[in-house]
Amino acid sequence: MTFESLGLSEQLLHAVRDTRYTTPTPIQAQAIPAILQGADVMGAAQTGTGKTAGFTLPLLQLLNEKPPVQSNRARALVLTPTRELAAQIQESVLCYGKYLKLRSAVVFGGVGINPQMMKLRRGVDVLVATPGRLLDLHQQNAVRFDDIEILVLDEADRMLDMGFIHDIKKIMALLPKKRQNLMFSATFSDDIRQLAKGITNNPVEIDVAPRNSTLDIIAQKVHPVDKGRKPELLSHLIRSESWYQVLVFSRTKHGADKLVKRLARDNINAAAIHGNKSQPQRTKALAGFKHNKIQILVATDIAARGIDIDQLSHVVNFDLPNVPEDYIHRIGRTGRAGASGIAISLVSADEIKQLKDIERLIKRKIDREEIAGFEPQHFVPETTTTKPTHNTRRSKGSGAGANHRRGNSQRSRGNARSNTPSRSSGSGTTNNRSGSRASTAR
Repeated sequence: MTFESLGLSEQLLHAVRDTRYTTPTPIQAQAIPAILQGADVMGAAQTGTGKTAGFTLPLLQLLNEKPPVQSNRARALVLTPTRELAAQIQESVLCYGKYLKLRSAVVFGGVGINPQMMKLRRGVDVLVATPGRLLDLHQQNAVRFDDIEILVLDEADRMLDMGFIHDIKKIMALLPKKRQNLMFSATFSDDIRQLAKGITNNPVEIDVAPRNSTLDIIAQKVHPVDKGRKPELLSHLIRSESWYQVLVFSRTKHGADKLVKRLARDNINAAAIHGNKSQPQRTKALAGFKHNKIQILVATDIAARGIDIDQLSHVVNFDLPNVPEDYIHRIGRTGRAGASGIAISLVSADEIKQLKDIERLIKRKIDREEIAGFEPQHFVPETTTTKPTHNTRRSKGSGAGANHRRGNSQRSRGNARSNTPSRSSGSGTTNNRSGSRASTAR
């Protein structure tokens, strides 16, 4: 199958060819024709499967056939939970819509509202927004919803997790009843289905991302270690394994900042990204990480949504998440679009419950490996959720897949990362922030 077979216009196909993609991903192959036909769509798609292009391309084609938009109005609304993801979607809109005469804007909190109000004054065809800032703009009469014809809820599961349900309901009440609705989520949970009942109308269901499909191509490892020695062990692994461009997850904002300071003492260039950082700070940290100016990015779960790095080989759980599903979202930052990846978790004795919950969710026991010199004094109990496949063993200083990691590190140091929409790990030879790693667009 090719993009030419999906019914896209020549302008959009031209933009796709510019990104050097030839083969649509499964979510794109199913979603694009359905959306072009005007159907409501519920799509289950893990990060990195190409869903952004899956709804952006047909959305742009449908809007291109409409008359000019009026002042302070929009025709398509894309709701997303985080600033980073909103910015990423806007980049896809600009990338694929560059040969179309359509206007778009992205609005989110953490930055001044006046420039966003000025942008909306002319009217936009596509408005990408986070719920809170969108409601602020509506209350100030900067945007009206009378002309909304297409609604997209991206990362719907995360929006529910982050408590946006009340804002979403407020927005739904303001939108025209007659509209096309597109909802994308990592899974079709009961909560997501309940939300969909009030939004979609007889939707086409597309499920191309079984929960464990991403996990199968990611090497996972647990390093038992005392809680107080986690920073020291992380620093040791970074230096001994020559890790570069590693995404590290911290459970708290304070913990992220504290870890960055600790790594700096070992001359490791790191930056933190979380909700307490201003948008310019977050944008600067993310750009520095993508362009190899920052070696380690420490993030909280909320801020990490929308982080999209070309060939990111390592993800480290400095703290295990309290919500086991977040583990899948975290490690899904690597191993994208069929490429291999490595996920390391530093686990202390007080995190055994979180580890059991994660293993129960993914239906497997994660291999353990103690690092020589960092053996825990506080025993981390064995889990019995699933049948163990390997016994705990000790290493002389290398973590999981050492040779693999070195190879990935060498590749990542040798390849310059681009921050344009046509260079990011999405969902195969060239990458696109709205595309995939082999030859597909995201």
